[in-house]
Amino acid sequence: MKELWKLFMAFFKIGLFTIGGGLAMLPLIQRMVVDDYKWLKEDEMIDCIAICQSLPGVIAINAATFVGYRKNKLAGSIAATLGTIMPSLIIIILAAIFLEAAGSNPYINGAFVSIKAASCGLILFAAVKLGQQVLKTKFAWAVAVIAFIMIAVFQITAVWAIILGALAGLLPYWARLRTGKKLDLVEKAKANSAENKEEKE
Repeated sequence: MKELWKLFMAFFKIGLFTIGGGLAMLPLIQRMVVDDYKWLKEDEMIDCIAICQSLPGVIAINAATFVGYRKNKLAGSIAATLGTIMPSLIIIILAAIFLEAAGSNPYINGAFVSIKAASCGLILFAAVKLGQQVLKTKFAWAVAVIAFIMIAVFQITAVWAIILGALAGLLPYWARLRTGKKLDLVEKAKANSAENKEEKE
């Protein structure tokens, strides 16, 4: 129960104090999961982000479910997911109740302008942080640039960018696999020729 409560409270704090959506939550989730609690390694967290981004739903909730399951199986995934959802649920209900009064308040409107700007900064930080960890080869840079152009310039849905990125990532693997097979065939041919020479001698 202590571990489940720890998971719940950790993601509850992130859900409560992070404004700007799932992408804005990623830096805090990564710091908490990798640096503070050591629930995942850095490479595992990168895989978590890639998987959660590729699946339907909000990336922060997907990440919470993933981390919770890795830490404490089904009970952990439920605790982490509820911890992420509850702050938004409570705040949205309160906002809906007081929306009419709050919408005409210039102080609240001014605060939301700053909050939205800060959210953009958090999302940019998440993109830079993730880029530093993932974009380590020319091939990775090429895939990232092409995906950005597809989405930003040609307005192609992100789903196709993810699918094409996955297929592009398989190309080097297939190339190495074919090269490895060719090398194996060459080595076998050399071994057979050496055996034939020995038999003739």
